[in-house]
Amino acid sequence: MTKNTKILVADDSEINRAILADILTPEYEVLEACDGEEALYYLKRYHSEIALVLLDIVMPKLDGFDVLTIMNRDGMLNNIPVIIVSSETSAAYIDHAYNLGAAEYISRPFHKMTVRHRIENTVKLYAKQKYLENIVTDQILEKEKNNVVMVDILSHIVEFRNGESGLHVLHIRTITELLLRQLQRTCSQYHLTPARIALMTNASALHDIGKISIPGEILNKPGRLTAEEFEIIKTHSVIGAEMLEDLTYYQDEELVQVARDICRWHHERYDGGGYPDSLKGEQIPIAAQVVSLADVYDALTSERVYKPAYSHEQTLEMIFSGECGVFNPVLLDALKAMEDHLESEVKLRSAGKITRDQIHELTYEGLNNYGVSDRTLDLLEQERTKYQFYASLTREIQFEYTYGSDTLIISEWGAAQAGIPESVPHPRNSPELFKIFAEEDFWDLHSRLKQVTPDKPIVSEVYRLTIKGERRWYKAVVRPIWGLDENAPPTKIIGKLVDNDEEQNTLDQLALQAMHDDLTGLLGKNYARKEIEQHLACLRKKKAALMIVDLDIFKSVNDQYGHLYGDKMLKTVGSRLKKSVRNSDVVARIGGDEFLVYVEYKEHIGRLAERVFHTVSGSYDGVDVSVSIGIALAKENGTTYEELFFHADQALYASKQAGRNQYRFYEDSMQTILLPYHMDLETGQERKGETLCAAEQKDGLQER
Repeated sequence: MTKNTKILVADDSEINRAILADILTPEYEVLEACDGEEALYYLKRYHSEIALVLLDIVMPKLDGFDVLTIMNRDGMLNNIPVIIVSSETSAAYIDHAYNLGAAEYISRPFHKMTVRHRIENTVKLYAKQKYLENIVTDQILEKEKNNVVMVDILSHIVEFRNGESGLHVLHIRTITELLLRQLQRTCSQYHLTPARIALMTNASALHDIGKISIPGEILNKPGRLTAEEFEIIKTHSVIGAEMLEDLTYYQDEELVQVARDICRWHHERYDGGGYPDSLKGEQIPIAAQVVSLADVYDALTSERVYKPAYSHEQTLEMIFSGECGVFNPVLLDALKAMEDHLESEVKLRSAGKITRDQIHELTYEGLNNYGVSDRTLDLLEQERTKYQFYASLTREIQFEYTYGSDTLIISEWGAAQAGIPESVPHPRNSPELFKIFAEEDFWDLHSRLKQVTPDKPIVSEVYRLTIKGERRWYKAVVRPIWGLDENAPPTKIIGKLVDNDEEQNTLDQLALQAMHDDLTGLLGKNYARKEIEQHLACLRKKKAALMIVDLDIFKSVNDQYGHLYGDKMLKTVGSRLKKSVRNSDVVARIGGDEFLVYVEYKEHIGRLAERVFHTVSGSYDGVDVSVSIGIALAKENGTTYEELFFHADQALYASKQAGRNQYRFYEDSMQTILLPYHMDLETGQERKGETLCAAEQKDGLQER
């Protein structure tokens, strides 16, 4: 379990809540309620997030039995198990708790491990139950999707032979659904449940299957049909119905029955003037009436081999005036109510693919058959709507990757922002994805995800994306999702990309500031050391010198002229040092009045040292300043930063002992000026007999 799994502890005793919280907090997020009313508040607020309730019986306002009763009434116990934790040991209490729906009963005083095991077992049991329910739901979804796909394939075969647009079936489905939903809102006589609307919408795709038996030269004749040809065309309605009636199996399936009614009677008219049976009024099944109107609307607004397309406005005028036959007044009212948005809906929803939203509607009744109440379905729909709404508000590129299908699904807003499709198959080989996400960053994220575990599942990293032609920093927060078996590979990856450009630029600026000395703008000691170590690692045949520069009279300058003047002098010294060497060399302030210079050279180090010395020495606003410099050479005096710094420090104190205002190169004779480090640089262990460090010696020299 993860820290995000919430457990509600409802008990009026604070100490009892604290004990249970101590047991649970390493693995769970604990919500605490001091009475029954507060427990119900948390249940309503965090309903989908609470994995378990630990419930006391005796509490003020509402007791544990009251809470159980309300949870049972509202269907919460289907998804949230309750364990009673109480000092009441009466059999009547325990039996009553179980009768109200409690999953477990633990008596106080309890053993810590007993509570932990029972909680884990109960949570896992309910998690497995939800998992199995999801499997059943997915199977229903997949079955309904396959049904829709097969119906559409068959319908498109008929259309292909008919020479009609491949969008005709999609248009009929869309218009049929919209009309049925409008009827559902305005009249109750047809008992149109969501499941029945989905069934009729699905069956509408088969309305013209009988045309498969009509000769192609008649179907695709560009001119007006003769009376004989029209009689042949009219037989398609009966032929379609007979095709379904002749099925060996599935005669009792409601889909087949509704499709048969639509096939036979979608050319009947409300006044009895249609064919093949001249049915009148409500003798015509409502599904056939709706498909009839949908068929007329789409036939008029679509181009055919024998006619051009009419506009939406012209079509409605022809239908309402009776030019296209007589229709149910209730249906015409429904069409009138939706005339302003019908055209746009048909275009928008006839994109030639089946969405999960449509499958959701198709499976409404199927889910009910598995014990899911209308209330739960409504809540699921609300959660789905809420998710989409919040996703659009967060301005985040949210995504989900499924291993099984090797497909990356991106949120609607995120896809529009990134300028890529919402569905990206095989993302590891997607040129469109790599236009916004650099390949090396993609594989870096891929590598990090390979290393996560269920205990530490989240990857958080910052990458630079190209969004609408602009390079910006985005923070990626990503995690895999495992099934019940956490030892098996993950099944999905979810995550989001959040625009982090301003924050990252601020951090970069702060990091840059941290690298430099606030007063002089030169590098600080630690960052200078890192740069010098990098230079030394690549030195090879080159030569290098490390210089420590110390102002001889800086303390007296501060004492005489004040710290503001002293700061000004330090800035000037830093600036002069920087100008005396190349941009590729390293100049840093390493202490109060001490500076560090690292230079690489080919020959004549003496001339370079002379230039640095004379550039820094001299007059500062009328005050003469002298400096002492110690110089160590690589590789003569060492190959590491520590060796060079120590030897340059020794050379510096040799300069000071000789009277200051000069520079000196390190020589072996200077070995005794400073004692060796009292800490071994490699092991960090104190060296015996070496108790005086360089800083202490320096302080002693200054005192003398």
